[in-house]
Amino acid sequence: MITKKMLLYFPQCATESPIVYHLVKDYDLMINIFRARVTPDEEGFLLLDVSGSEENILKGSDYLRSLKIQINETVKGVSWDRDKCVQCGSCVPHCPTEALTMPDRTIMELKFNSNECVECLSCIKVCPFGALSSIF
Repeated sequence: MITKKMLLYFPQCATESPIVYHLVKDYDLMINIFRARVTPDEEGFLLLDVSGSEENILKGSDYLRSLKIQINETVKGVSWDRDKCVQCGSCVPHCPTEALTMPDRTIMELKFNSNECVECLSCIKVCPFGALSSIF
């Protein structure tokens, strides 16, 4: 069994389909939804972990693509804009996974490790300069 993190983009035509149900029932996949913004008559996003056999994940991914759902396995819903960031460090103590760190306080340089980010969005709430944002 393997687990893949996926960010799905739903076009308007796919927002009312029971997609997660089919991934579980038809492809024997376990789904853990982290964030979702999918409403009828609009486009939407879904961030989830998909667990199962590699073969079933591939089949499930093909099913999603057949519905014109875009799959991104590398990008997260949270992004950091280095140009807007003033390296103040306000976000660092609010990050529970240390995805945002300031390893050397003498040079005050913020580091963002998107692999460690769990999309809790705490950083977005405390950034006074809007350097952190989310698609959700």
